[in-house]
Amino acid sequence: MALQNSGNTVFLTEQEANRIRITVQNRSKKCSDLQGTTRESRDFKTAKSQATGASLMADMGGAREDTLPALAVGQPYLPCTSSLEDLEPMALADLKLETHHRGRRMTVKRTCPVVVLAGTSWTMVQDDASETERLEIVLHKTRFGQDVLESAKQFVIKEPYFTVTDQDEPTIRIDHPSDLVVSMEDLTKSGLNLNFEVNGNADDSAAAEAMAKKCKEKGNKALKSQELQLAHAHYSEGLKIARQEIVVKSNPDLGRDISRNRAHVNLLLQQFDEAKADAEAALIGNQDTRSKELDSKAYFRAASAAYNLANYQDAKGYIGKQLELSPEDKEAKAWLRRIESRLREQDTGKYALKKTRATLSKARPRADAASFFTNTEVKDSPGRGRGLFATRDISAGQIVMVEKAFCVVWGFESEALTAMTYDVRDDQIRASAVGLAKATVQKLLNNPSQTEGVMDLYGDYEGLGKKALTINEGVMVDSFQVYDIISRNAFGPGNQYGEEGARNASTGLWIWAAYINHSCVPNAKKEYVGDLMVLRATKPIAEGEEIFHSYNESSDYEARQDAFKTTWGFECECALCVVEGAEDAAVRKKRREFVRHAEEFVAKEPWANAKKLSISRAQRLKRSIQDTYDGEKYKNLPLVGIQRIEEWLALANRRQ
Repeated sequence: MALQNSGNTVFLTEQEANRIRITVQNRSKKCSDLQGTTRESRDFKTAKSQATGASLMADMGGAREDTLPALAVGQPYLPCTSSLEDLEPMALADLKLETHHRGRRMTVKRTCPVVVLAGTSWTMVQDDASETERLEIVLHKTRFGQDVLESAKQFVIKEPYFTVTDQDEPTIRIDHPSDLVVSMEDLTKSGLNLNFEVNGNADDSAAAEAMAKKCKEKGNKALKSQELQLAHAHYSEGLKIARQEIVVKSNPDLGRDISRNRAHVNLLLQQFDEAKADAEAALIGNQDTRSKELDSKAYFRAASAAYNLANYQDAKGYIGKQLELSPEDKEAKAWLRRIESRLREQDTGKYALKKTRATLSKARPRADAASFFTNTEVKDSPGRGRGLFATRDISAGQIVMVEKAFCVVWGFESEALTAMTYDVRDDQIRASAVGLAKATVQKLLNNPSQTEGVMDLYGDYEGLGKKALTINEGVMVDSFQVYDIISRNAFGPGNQYGEEGARNASTGLWIWAAYINHSCVPNAKKEYVGDLMVLRATKPIAEGEEIFHSYNESSDYEARQDAFKTTWGFECECALCVVEGAEDAAVRKKRREFVRHAEEFVAKEPWANAKKLSISRAQRLKRSIQDTYDGEKYKNLPLVGIQRIEEWLALANRRQ
C-alpha cells in the first residue's frame, strides 16, 4: 500500500482496502471450517528448510519502506490465568486446529532460525516426541529489546492456541506475552536445580548457601558485561535459594546483598516496582559503618525507582533516609532538590516550560517534570461516559492541567510502528499505533502497579478488567485490552524532533487527558513540550464546568465526522457540527476549495518579510472563506476555516 506525501495521513486505494478485508474474512472462514480438526504431522527437514529460507529472505529484504504491516483485530481472547503447575501437559500431536487448549501446557524446543518480520516473529519447534510445528508471536515479540524467540531454545506454551495464518499455514499463535514462558534454566545455562530446598541439616544449609553465592557471582559477571536480563535471571535464582528459612538463619545478609544488586539491574531494565521492593528487602538497619553504607545505597535505589514511578513523596522519604545515613552525599542532595522541584510542579502547576523545552532534543526527547491535576477531577458526563471537570474557576490562558505521558513512542525510535488494521467488529480499516500498544504492554509487564490507571480507560473490550493479575510466572497483561484502549485514547504529540510520516508518527498515552471529551467548540487547547502535555483554557471555565478540547481540528465537516466515527466511535453533535451539518452540501464544498487554496498559500508563502501583495492575497482568501459562513447562524461559533490564514496574517502584519 503506497503512502502519499501528506503528513501522517494514509491513503488506501479501494483495491488495497478490499485486499486487506478479503484476506481477513477468508482466514476467518477458513478457521471456522477447520475448528477442531486434528493436526497433521510436519516433515522436519521441509519445515527447517522453510524457516531457514524465510529467515534469510527477511534478513536480506525486510519490510519495504513504502508498506505497512496489515493486522486483523477484534477477535480477542483472554490470556492464560493459571500457573504452570496447574496446567496439564500435552504434546504437539494433541493439537487441534482453531482451538484454545484451555487447561493445558506444552514444552517445546526451538530447532530453526527465527524469522523476524515487522509485526511478527516465527520459528519451528519440536517436542519430546520429535514432532515439529510452527510457533509464531504476533506483535509483542520482544522483551528488553531482544526478540523473545531468539532469547532461548526452550519454551513452555500455556494454553496453546493452534490456528492458521493468512497464508493458511498451521501455527501455534502467541498474542499475550505471558502465554509464552522462557525456560529460566535455558536462559542462564546454569544447570542449577531451581527447586532446590534444604531439609534443615548443616550440610544442606552449606550447599544451599554456596549455590546462592554462585548465582550471585554469575549475576555480577553478567551485570559487568551489561547482559542485564541474564544478570536478573541469575540474581533471581540466587534469591530463591537465599530466602529459604535455614539459609536466612545461617547468612541473613546474603539475600540482602543479592536483593541490592538486583535492585540496580531492575532500575536499568526499568522494572521500577521490583527495584523498589528489592531495595527495601536489602535494608539491614544496623548502625555500624558498613551497614550504613549499604543501606544508603539501598535507599538511593528505592528513591530512584519511586521517582520513575512518579511517586515523588515516597522518593523524598527514601532520599531523606539516605541523607540521615550519609549527610554529606552530594548526589543525594542533588536528587532531593530535583524531587522537590517535581513536588512543587505537582502541587502548584508552576513550570519553567521554556527552560524545560530548551533541555529537550532528539537525544533527550522526554521532559523531566511532574503532572499537575489539582484543577481537575474525573466525573460522569451525561451522554458521554466520563469527563474531566474544573474544580475551581480557571481564567482564559491559564493552565488547566499538565501531564507527563504514561508512555510515548517517538517516530525516530525503533519502537515506532504503524499498521493497517482491519477490525472485524465494525468492518473498519484504520492506521493504528501498534508500536505504542507494544510499548504500553511492555511498561505494564515491567510495572504492574500502574495497570489499573491504564485499564480504567475506555476500550471496546473488557479483557482481564482493571486490576493487575500476577501468578508464579509473573504478571499478566491482556494485549487485546491494551490495543483497544490505545486505539481510543492515544494522542499525537506532533513533529517535534524531525520528519515523520505515516510509518513513524509519534504517538503517546496521557491517562488523565484521555478523560477529556471532545467538542469542536472547545474551552481548552493542548500543546506539547516533549512528552509533557500542557492544557490551557481558551476561555473562562467555571468551577464544575466540563473541560473540552478538539480531537480533530479539520475545517472540513465531512472529514471531521468521518474521523470521529472511525477512530473514536461517535458522531459529534456540538453546536458547530449542528450548524455545519444543516448547511447545503454545495456551500461546504465551496468552502473546502477556498480552504484548500488558503492552506496551499500558507505552505508556500513564508510570513516573515511578507510583501504587501502577499498580504493582500491572504486577506482576499480570508474574505472568500468568511463569506461562506452565514453570520447569523455562526454567531458565537468559531470559523475554523479561516484560522490558519488568520494566524499567517497575524504573524505577517506583526513584522510590517
